[in-house]
Amino acid sequence: MKYIIAVIQPHRLEAVRDALSGIGVQGLTVSEVRGFGRQKGQTEIYRGAEYTMQYVPKVKLEIAVEAAIADRVVETIGDAARTGHIGDGKVFVLPLEGAMRVRTSEMGADAL
Repeated sequence: MKYIIAVIQPHRLEAVRDALSGIGVQGLTVSEVRGFGRQKGQTEIYRGAEYTMQYVPKVKLEIAVEAAIADRVVETIGDAARTGHIGDGKVFVLPLEGAMRVRTSEMGADAL
């Protein structure tokens, strides 16, 4: 099993969710987060004054999948989240040692 963490732009969330549903991903966790990368924040103008936001709003997705489809999930996230501009995000893939569905006590890949 693999644990996939993706940090993407908030306005791309629905496109990514729809694309993941299209390939059979049955669940994901979404969190609103803030951070910065190469863009080092962003500058906005509010009521004529310029403000620098040091941390940019992003959305973090957490997805547990079987190892066999992990590459396809990463590719799908990349295709759906990509705008071609700086700040599109990152995708991380980690090994997942185990999982348990609390309701039924199913273990491993059956719990996904």
